[in-house]
Amino acid sequence: MCWLLLPPPVFPMSTYPYVRGRESRGDLTSHPCAAMETERLLAPITALEIVDDHLVAGEGPYIAIYPLEPDASQSARCYKQVLRNYNIHGIKEQQKVAPGAKESPTLAVFGGKGLVFIELSLQSSTVKLAELFSFCELHDWIWDLQWLKAPSCVALALGHNSIALYDCTGQRILQEVHCQEKCILYSAHLVGSSWDTLVLVAGTVFNQLVVWCVADPADDTGRIKPRGRISGHNGVIFSICFLESKNILASASDDRSLRLWAIGDLRAPPDPVQCLLVCYGHQSRVWSVRLLSDYIISIGEDSACLMWNYQGEIVQTFKGHRGHGLRAVAVHERRGWVFTGGADAGIRHWQLKGKSVSGNSLMQLNFPSPQRRGSPRSVKLVDINHLLVITDAGAVYAYDLTSKAWTLILEDAAYRSYSLLEIIELISGDVLCAMGNLSGQVKVFPLCSPTEGKELKLYEGKVHSLSWASYPGQDPTACSLFVSGSAGTLLWLEVSFRPLEGVTLVVRQCFLLPLCKQRWHTCTAFLPQGEFLLCGDRRGSLMLFACKAALQLEKALGREKLGCSGLEAVSHLRGLTFPIGGEEPCAEGPVSLLFGLHGKLGVTSVTCHGDFIYSTGRDSCYRQLQVQGHQLQVLRKQKPCKGLEWLEELRFGPQGSMWVLGFHATHFVLWSASSNEMLLFIPCGGGHRSWSYIRCLSAEIFAYVKSGDVVMYQNKDAQGGQRILKASLHGRELTCVCHVGTLRTSREELVSIFATGSEDSMVNILAYGLQTQSVTQLTAIGDHISSVRALAVAKGSATQPEMGSISTVLFSAGGRAQIECFQILLTPNHGSSGSIVCQLIHMASHRLDEQWDLMKNRHKFIKMDPETRYMSITVLAGPSLFLAAACSDGSVRLFLLLEHTQKLWLVAESFHHQRCVLKVQAFECKTGGGGRRHFLSSAATDGSIAFWDITATLKHAVEAAKVESMEMKLLALEAPVLTIQAHSCGVNSLHIQETADGYFLVASGSDDGSISLSVIDVNAESTTDQGASDRTGIRVLRKVSRLCAHAAHVTGIRLLQPDFLLSASVDQRLTLWHLCEDSLSFVCSKFCHVADVAALECWEAGPHNFRNVICGQGLEIICCNPDVPGAAVKDCV
Repeated sequence: MCWLLLPPPVFPMSTYPYVRGRESRGDLTSHPCAAMETERLLAPITALEIVDDHLVAGEGPYIAIYPLEPDASQSARCYKQVLRNYNIHGIKEQQKVAPGAKESPTLAVFGGKGLVFIELSLQSSTVKLAELFSFCELHDWIWDLQWLKAPSCVALALGHNSIALYDCTGQRILQEVHCQEKCILYSAHLVGSSWDTLVLVAGTVFNQLVVWCVADPADDTGRIKPRGRISGHNGVIFSICFLESKNILASASDDRSLRLWAIGDLRAPPDPVQCLLVCYGHQSRVWSVRLLSDYIISIGEDSACLMWNYQGEIVQTFKGHRGHGLRAVAVHERRGWVFTGGADAGIRHWQLKGKSVSGNSLMQLNFPSPQRRGSPRSVKLVDINHLLVITDAGAVYAYDLTSKAWTLILEDAAYRSYSLLEIIELISGDVLCAMGNLSGQVKVFPLCSPTEGKELKLYEGKVHSLSWASYPGQDPTACSLFVSGSAGTLLWLEVSFRPLEGVTLVVRQCFLLPLCKQRWHTCTAFLPQGEFLLCGDRRGSLMLFACKAALQLEKALGREKLGCSGLEAVSHLRGLTFPIGGEEPCAEGPVSLLFGLHGKLGVTSVTCHGDFIYSTGRDSCYRQLQVQGHQLQVLRKQKPCKGLEWLEELRFGPQGSMWVLGFHATHFVLWSASSNEMLLFIPCGGGHRSWSYIRCLSAEIFAYVKSGDVVMYQNKDAQGGQRILKASLHGRELTCVCHVGTLRTSREELVSIFATGSEDSMVNILAYGLQTQSVTQLTAIGDHISSVRALAVAKGSATQPEMGSISTVLFSAGGRAQIECFQILLTPNHGSSGSIVCQLIHMASHRLDEQWDLMKNRHKFIKMDPETRYMSITVLAGPSLFLAAACSDGSVRLFLLLEHTQKLWLVAESFHHQRCVLKVQAFECKTGGGGRRHFLSSAATDGSIAFWDITATLKHAVEAAKVESMEMKLLALEAPVLTIQAHSCGVNSLHIQETADGYFLVASGSDDGSISLSVIDVNAESTTDQGASDRTGIRVLRKVSRLCAHAAHVTGIRLLQPDFLLSASVDQRLTLWHLCEDSLSFVCSKFCHVADVAALECWEAGPHNFRNVICGQGLEIICCNPDVPGAAVKDCV
């Protein structure tokens, strides 16, 4: 039963005077004892400047200084706020009077209407920053700044096409002149070292460049006539650059082009000005352009940095930033350095003159010749100087890249038409080659002496595949060869070579592959301990075989037989007779099998690295696995980049770097997963061709067979394409943030872990050091196919921060009605100073489209909207994990996580709201009998908040999951217990918290900037056996509203103990409120440097100390101390 309530009264709010102060900027008067301080900001990089051996970056209003020495740490040596509440858009260094003089650099930093002058002190490994002239706020936007020869004077190009002479010492404008062209500027560039010689090139709103001089006489209105106008762009102009040595002017525009103009003398431009070059290469708007002596550098909204020559050709492309746009660029021409800052909050360092991969850089090795027999069928690189080719005539040739000569190694007519070739370099340095043919023969020979090879006839049919693998602890002169033949048999051969004894072949073991159409292996690898063999097959399955101990095998075969060759040595395996025919032999099957793990196109590689197993396939994904109890367990599935359909191999380098080898259509791709950069892109015709790639130190070679010849790409200077000074955050706007937990590292430092979701379909797991105030990305999740809108953590999971470990379950949901579930294991890395090890295990996933595919008689129903989005999720923790979701199609859905089957089942739903549901929040209360009742609240776009009693639904779902083997029947949520009209429009934020008296506070924020606070009493008596109570109900005791609490949507709200409320809004204000008896009392407010605030997360870091994270166009971590001495703490009821 539910009590019927009259609409609760709205208590009047006290009015608070607005005051204008130096830093208040129109906020309400703040309480002097409350404090909110920004500890860390991750925002778009909007300005870059090279000063000596340091890079100065502007991030929001903060200056960060990075060392540029090759061995220096990547962390910033200095990080300080200098520009109040304006974003930095320009940094200009004052030129030294005497070149080489040891003077402290002086920088002018500007952005918006703000201007400040700072002095850097660069001493060995320390950097100090001091304010030389204090912050000044001008009357107009500053587009450009030019240092003048006059002492302490600068020229400023302002937003309404005027130039101001600014006195730094007196902090005042001495003179301001205006142009006759009255318009708003989108860009400006000042040229000249004195006030009388100053020239401004302005990019106007009319898509023109206007050139005018300060020294020209003014007209009757006091304005100066332009000396020239330059037209040609079809969009507004975002950047202007002038190179005096060439008298060339460059402009970058909204029309995706950059143009070069023969301006000549800026003070006397020709009419008309000739356009020298129009360059189209960016896929979107061009933000900035720089002119160098030999090259042109441009950056754009497509996240690309392009290097052009003066003929308009793209010489080099730098790509590595995530998402939409580069915002800043700096160039050190003498050292060949390019630095780019992106909207992803990352900074990258590139080499100006690097390699360029195109079709012209490929060379043919001219194999066809009357002296060489056959056409190449397979190519293998031995090292950076040699490669091998086997032809359809059964001939093996070697090519020396130094002498550029072909040499015949051996020729065998038995291997013509069909032949396989695989090579390996032993630890001893010798190279062994293995060949297989159509008759079931396998020949192994050393490259140094091909005539000393040995041959075995293992099968009556053809040899399907060959692969080499190194057994752990094996003799340096030996290696393992795996051969697949008829009837799905996989033979393990031990091959050894000693110069005096020759080649020895011994069959160690015989395995049986699972039954399928294409029954042969494609890759093999031993586990580090050697007790298991990993194997991938052509069907896409990954399997695990048990290996017999080497000592037992030697006893079985007889140590005297190890040196034998031919069939004498192999005939000692019981149950096997050679050659193996078409009948399935008695062999050992896999102890663990993941059938079709990589689809139907096959597993391409399997690798052991660290404590994990990695497999790749032609399904565009790689898997991370581990062995638990002799069984393969998939931890996670990753797609390294979009468009890479065929993954061939993973290679691991130092410092956690990983390279992905694969194919995009007809191109070979080398992708750096750590730097998100394409290192190679070679048109080879596709992965079905025979190819080989090798990388050694700073050299790399790629060779492939095409049109009866061998084509090769060689680069002897294959250094990493970039250096990451500051890691990227997300490529697009952040939509959600969720605190996972806090733990202590091995150095006794507190580290808070939180997850962020974004429009770029990624979820990042971040670690924030409370003492160091640094943010480190632990891992990234890329399983979503659309934007991530909501994150939730099961708070009831096993967490032991005092033991230095966290184990919990993370849910992520978003576009295309997709939910992903992961188990997160966080432990301190005792082998490293203060780092955290994060392990992810994929538990389950769900999409509404999948439910549709499983539905019977679906032709009788209307298909679910594929564009349904999950707007918010909340976890109901207990013996079973339930997940509630707010959906854009007007429904509230309830899911049950079944860990044993790794499924997320949709158990109940309701379309009560009949409009988009924006928020859901779960809470529970104790019953009189010691049990608990579970409630769910949901808020929609009409401003209503509904409260549901879902205790019986949860109980029925758990019981059904125990007995149902098939998909359970969808339950229907009953009508809400109570619905209140909290707002007049959409509810963008919702938080519920229990008070000490057992009541519940319901706080919500709306589209209209208002905040509503309701106190509800939940009557939850003990339930009967049928799961219902005659006295269940919810009533509203009190309701308080604060109209116009913010000037825009309230997107985040949190109740803080004991009686405070924190709200965040799109108006970039984080406001702390005190909960009084009949009102919300303003405590303090802080301007946030994150635009388009989308979410707020809070957690308690200590007594009366909270850490708050707001996200949107960036991420900001704020420390809040809601301590108001003397304030009466009143009960809200």
